[in-house]
Amino acid sequence: MTAAPTPTTPTVSVVIPVKDDARHLRQCLHALAMQTRLPDEIVVVDNASVDDSADVARAAGAQVVRCDAPGIPAAATAGYDATSGDLILRLDADSRPGHHWVEAMAGALIARPDVAAYTAGARFIDGPRALRTPLALIYLGAYLAVAVPALGHLPLFGSNLAMRAGAWRAVRDRVHRDDPEMHDDFDLAFHLGERHRLRYLRDARVGVSMRPFGPDAGFARRMRRGSRTVVAHWPADFPPVRWQKILYLRLRQRWRAARAVRAEAGLR
Repeated sequence: MTAAPTPTTPTVSVVIPVKDDARHLRQCLHALAMQTRLPDEIVVVDNASVDDSADVARAAGAQVVRCDAPGIPAAATAGYDATSGDLILRLDADSRPGHHWVEAMAGALIARPDVAAYTAGARFIDGPRALRTPLALIYLGAYLAVAVPALGHLPLFGSNLAMRAGAWRAVRDRVHRDDPEMHDDFDLAFHLGERHRLRYLRDARVGVSMRPFGPDAGFARRMRRGSRTVVAHWPADFPPVRWQKILYLRLRQRWRAARAVRAEAGLR
């Protein structure tokens, strides 16, 4: 008698783009080494750093991919392309995942085969303590205020997301890789969310730096990139047009799923 096959646990890759951020990267990689479910591989994308970011990554056992094209879109997509895992998780160099982060993100995708990507929240871990919570709410709230009406669904947060490798391969030739002023996770949400289901995962927040509110006007730069990303998808994804398109695609997916169930049951 042949034994029943044992289900294979999906493999997990973590992608971290970095540019001249060795100190934060070291702490991020240390947090990944403390996970209850260790990733199968860590891909650090060195975006032409002049500090020792690449050496820090190699010392931690990460695979280092060099990307000389400027900007986060080029670096992030190079990292996604370099992964071998079934599931792709994304952090930034200043992200600080809790001990259960990999387990939670991978477990959510395993439990919900109908969901292509999960995103989760963030909290600030530096800067004035009294300002951490209100500024985090402003930061994420502003992103949602712009993204949800433009997309017609939940956006993705690049410092804390997980997606299926198959979903990435379905959109990899459509994302904007070559524009360094594009908001990469917002752009990814435009393409993934059109035909795939995106969901928010509670209790999987990561710590991040308060750098967006620093003296280099990071918050304003992110807002400009968000606006640029929205306009780059017009007129095909002008909000009313996109909303109708997504509604049509969702209804068609449900109709096909219902028809498949009827066919399996032997019904016409």
